[in-house]
Parts: sequence; structure tokens; C-alpha cells
Amino acid sequence: MSTAKSIRLSISGMSCAGCVASVEHALQRVAGVATASVNFAEHTATVSGAVGPDQLIHAVSAAGYGAAELRDAADESQKEVAEMACYRGLLHKALVAAAIGAPLFLLDLFGVMPHMEGKGRWFWLITGAATLFVLIYSGRHFFTGAWKAWRAHNANMDTLIALGTGTAWLYSMVIVLFPETVPSLARHAYFEAAAVIIALINFGSALEMRARGKTSEAIKRLIGLQPKTARVVRDGVEADIAIEEVGLDETVRVRPGEKIPVDGVIIEGHSNVDEAMLTGEPLPVEKTAGDDVVGGTINKSGSFLFKATRIGKDTALARIIELVRQAQNAKPAIGRLADRISAVFVPTVLIIAVITFLAWFNLGPEPRASYMLVATMTVLIIACPCALGLATPISVMVGVGKAAEFGILIRNGEALQQSGRLTIVVLDKTGTVTAGHPAVTRVVAASGWNEQELLRIAASVEAGSEHPLAEAVVDAARQRGLNPATATAFQAITGHGVRATVDGKSVLFGNEKLMRDNNISLGDLPQQAAAMAGQAETPMYLAVDGGIAGIVAVADPVRPDSAAAVARLHALGLTVVMVTGDNEATARAVARQVGIDEVFAEVLPQDKAAKVALLQSRGAVVGMVGDGINDAPALARADVGFAIGTGTDVAIESADVTLMRGSLHGVADAIAISSATVRNIKQNLFGAFVYNILGIPIAAGVLFPLIGLLLNPIIAGAAMAASSVTVVSNANRLRFFKPAQERA
Repeated sequence: MSTAKSIRLSISGMSCAGCVASVEHALQRVAGVATASVNFAEHTATVSGAVGPDQLIHAVSAAGYGAAELRDAADESQKEVAEMACYRGLLHKALVAAAIGAPLFLLDLFGVMPHMEGKGRWFWLITGAATLFVLIYSGRHFFTGAWKAWRAHNANMDTLIALGTGTAWLYSMVIVLFPETVPSLARHAYFEAAAVIIALINFGSALEMRARGKTSEAIKRLIGLQPKTARVVRDGVEADIAIEEVGLDETVRVRPGEKIPVDGVIIEGHSNVDEAMLTGEPLPVEKTAGDDVVGGTINKSGSFLFKATRIGKDTALARIIELVRQAQNAKPAIGRLADRISAVFVPTVLIIAVITFLAWFNLGPEPRASYMLVATMTVLIIACPCALGLATPISVMVGVGKAAEFGILIRNGEALQQSGRLTIVVLDKTGTVTAGHPAVTRVVAASGWNEQELLRIAASVEAGSEHPLAEAVVDAARQRGLNPATATAFQAITGHGVRATVDGKSVLFGNEKLMRDNNISLGDLPQQAAAMAGQAETPMYLAVDGGIAGIVAVADPVRPDSAAAVARLHALGLTVVMVTGDNEATARAVARQVGIDEVFAEVLPQDKAAKVALLQSRGAVVGMVGDGINDAPALARADVGFAIGTGTDVAIESADVTLMRGSLHGVADAIAISSATVRNIKQNLFGAFVYNILGIPIAAGVLFPLIGLLLNPIIAGAAMAASSVTVVSNANRLRFFKPAQERA
């Protein structure tokens, strides 16, 4: 195959973090593979490169695991069905093993086990056969997994469990069949340990699988937003068809309460659309002819027709789902460290088990054989690195999914980790701190005039102009229901304003110099104009028939929530910097309004990245927030780039994090979620490392010479199962994290 593409595989047979390294290594060795990443929490692999799925599946099979390509929602559904069947199977296997192991454990606990001599031997033979049934039925997957790993020259969790329980059963059978081969003190069978360990590990795996399923709920909800059908208009006839059959430029009808099937542009009708799934904002957005609509959003009221502009995998929702999936499979640096440790962990444990065996054999008290077996088996059972392997991916999956719920799309795991380490956030002004388009901010009428008439005449003069400020004046008049008159004798005076005739009256509209040049008396209006300029507003004077009528002030208004969002960033311990091409006075006026700490004004577009680099040279970890094409280099240069989703596609493609809402609150939300996720990962890793660092020496018997304590293999099995469940449960706490509650 000659073209590079991304292939997603479902991986079966992975039992611990060590398997991740084995599968990744097998995939990376396939010719044409550029990158391969395995997610142990989701049991999937994402591979990019010029390679076919058959080659990848064969490579995974050769490494001792199973694989199947995940192409669409149907494959995802089959994977879920298979996992649910596996969950039920594990519970049943745990129940069978417990039904045999628990009575044996209780009999042994109360010391009422029969002797191995005479008629008691039959009890032990039957017990041995029953335990063998448990190993075959409830524990077969451990032994087959260990065999496959051994054939592929690997070792994994299955290896440890198979060695531990298999050795316990074999030793016990030797004791039952040939008791004279070992000293009398060592004649103790461990059938109950093998059966109960199998029961506990299966039960723990089932609980872990159930909890892991909850981590992908964000993706499931996103997939659930995709409608199954669309009502298209063909040859004047409306018909419901499968969503896959909708073509480009097709006319689609959407009725009240329905989901919009694909992306498009409204061509007829009017409605309010709930875009919460896209932006996280709860209020519906008014839509009319010419407005874009997004597939998966909900039409609240009104019926409309729209033309399909993006279908299938090109829709915004499909791209969001893919972006979230990629991010959930990405590994931050802290996760790659855990993977490297996990890759050598099982072989290290096997070496420790051998050392434990030899130490007890040579130095242990009598009965040496029993002590030697118990200690070695306990080391093998307790040392499973499942918790270590789950610590990072499980938290990343939940954290990325939680971010998506708030309209925050995180592109990779590195951005997730880095966002929580930021010390400075750099904000572009236009379209980020401000709305990005001019608007009339106030109208001040002179004596003898009212605001409505003043604005109507100003709009009449500017109706024929294409200047952005003129457009703002005309829009303001229309919003107030004013109908501009037709202006005649229109004359643009460069750098000053315009002259025209409206309703037979001579009108001047422009700056103070235009008024002075025409000997217009301004009274106290210049003082008010100066105050407006200090608030980043542009004052424009209106004179009618030689007399001053008032001022219309226009500005790029600060977003209503910018000040509150900056306050949240300060509360997170961040310094906030603004960079803009605007003049110093306007930039500082905006900065004062929202509480920004430092301003770089009159910066050329190509120099914005240099300002980011300057801050980085001071030792800062810099996040850049922007929305335009000219922000793309700075977004790429920053440690973390945040693109306002209402901006250009180029900015979004250049950024590590996309904020679909178009609000700076998204930056604070993203940083809060990132910090919570990294904190959760560290908690998981700490728990996993402490568990293994303390558990293995205790299992090996270091406390025996001091206090006579030797860990029971059954306790080790319970601890091992509990460690994985604890890590997954801790990660799932992130599902209840709500950064919005922290808003100022």
C-alpha cells in the first residue's frame, strides 16, 4: 500500500502492561508502519503508515494475541458485545472457582481438614481433581496466555499466575501421591490457595473490565449523537433515507425536535438550534438562511431546509469523535515512563521469584519446602503490573472525554500533561479577548437631539460605505428598528470621515479634525470623546447643517465573560499576557478592562511567535490562545496552543487544544481538567508503585525474620485484584469533575 492512513484495531488477550510493549513492538516491526500506540485501558491499538490491516493482524497474532480491525460503529458495537460476554464469563469462572476454593479455605482455616493417610487420601485426591477442574475451566486463559507469551519469547501477568497456581497444584499433588518424598512438617497441600487465587483474580478482572467500560462513555455519547436517518428532498419529494446515503449538496429537511443529520448551510427557514454537544453552551442559537448547521445538534423549533456541505467522516461530529479517540490513545511523557517500566517488570519479578526460591531453600527454617513454595508463589501472584499499566491510559481516557463534554478538544496526551504546568497564558486580542467585529457601544446626543434620530442619520450616511465601522453603525440602527434614509452627494474625506445630504440636510460624520476644519462647535463633547478613547472606543462626531448633533462610539467590544475568565486564570496561578497588532492605547485600555498583567502592542503577525519565544526564554511554560491565521505560528511555537473554535481551520489545525465555545472560560476549564487528570495519573502511579515496592518484599518474606510474618498467597491474590480495581475506580472519579463550578 502506498498511502499512509490510520488503522484502529481491537486487541484481545492482553492481560497486563507488559503486553502493551509486546504488541507495540510487534506492530512497529511491520514494514510501512510509521507509529503504533496501544491503549491497555481500551484494549485497542492505533497504527498509522502505509500498511494494510491484514499485515497488522498477522503480526499481532504471531506475538500471541488476537486482533480485529475497527472500521465503523458496527465494529465498535461488536467489540462492546464481546467485552460484555467476557465480563459475564469472568464472573461465572470466578463463581465456579470460589464454589470449590472457599469451602476448602474455610476447612483449612478452622483446622478440620482430614489427614492425608488412609481414607483421608481419597478426600485429597478428589480435592486435587476438583482444583484441576478449576485450573482448566476458570484458569485456562491464564495458562494459554502464558504459553503464547512463552512461544513469543515474552512474559506477562498470565506467566506469573500460571506459574504460581500451577506450581501450587503440582506441589500439592506430589504431597498427596508421594507424601514420603518430603519431610512430615512440609506435608501441606495448597489446593485451596490455587482455587481461591483464580477466583479472586477473575473477579477482580471482571470488576476492572466493568469499570473500564465506563471510561469510554464520552465517546459512546458522541457516537450516540449521530442520527441514523435523514429526510432528503429529491425531485420535490421528501423521503427518509439512511444517513450513509446522504450526498453532497443534497437538500435536507429538519423538523422541530429532530437531530440535524449532517453539516450544511440553511437555504430556507428559521429556527433555534441546541449546539450544546458542540460547544458545551446550554442556550440555543438562532439560525436563519445562510447560517451553518452542524450534524448531531438538535433543532429546537421551526422547520428548515439546508444544503449538505460535509457528510460521513468529514462532518464536524465525526472529526470530533476521531480527535477524541486519538487523544485518548495518546501517551503523555509520564505514561511512556510507566510503559517502559512495565515492559521489564515481569522478567524482573521472575528473577526475584527465583532469588526468593533459592533464599528459602538455602537459608529458610523447616519445613523449607513449604516456606519456599509459599513465598515464591506469593511473589508471583502479588507482583502483577496491571495497576501500573492502567494508571496513565485510564486517566487520560476519562480526562479527554470529560474535556470533550465541556467543548474542549485535546489533540494529544502531551498537551493534556503540559496544560497543567503552564505559568503564562498569552492571549491574542481580536476575536479572543474581544468579539472580533466592531459594534456601536454608545450613542451620546447633543442638546436638542435624541439618540434614535442621531443613529438613524449616521446610518443613512454610512449605508453606502464598506468600512467596518460603517457596517457597525448600520447594524446598530437596524437592531433598533430604524430605517435609514437615502443619502445623496456622498463624499469620503480620507482620514477624516464622510459628507452627505440626508433628508435635504447637510451632514458631516467623522473625527474631531473634520469638525474643526468645518468650524463646528463641539461644546463639552471632546471631553466625553477622550474618555471613550480611553476605554478603547472610537468616537465619531455627527454634525447636521453646521450644528453638532452628537457622538456615535464604535469599538470591538470585549467579550462579556473575558474579565471573569482572566480572573479564573489568575486564580490558577497564571500570568496573563496580551499580544496584539493594535496601538498601545487601545491595547492597554482593553487590558485594564479584563485585568491582563502585561501587554505587547503593535506586534506584526509574523512577530507573535517571537514574543512567545521571548517568554519561553525567561523560563516560562507558555500557552498561546488565538483564533486567526496570523496566530498559527505562535500557536505552534507555544508549549500548548489553544485555538478558539469559532476561528479559522488553520488556527485549529495548528493548536494542541481546540475550544469549541469561543470563550476564554474554555482555557481555564482545559487547564483545570488537565491539572485534575495529571493529579489523578500521579495518584494512580504512586498507588501502583507503592503497592509493588512494598508488596514484593513482604511477599518474599523480609518480615519473617523480624516478626514471623509470611504473607498468605490468597491475601496476595486479593491484593493484586484490588490494586487494579482501585486504580480504575480512582480514574473514574474524574467523570464527576466539574470545572464550570470554579468559574468566577
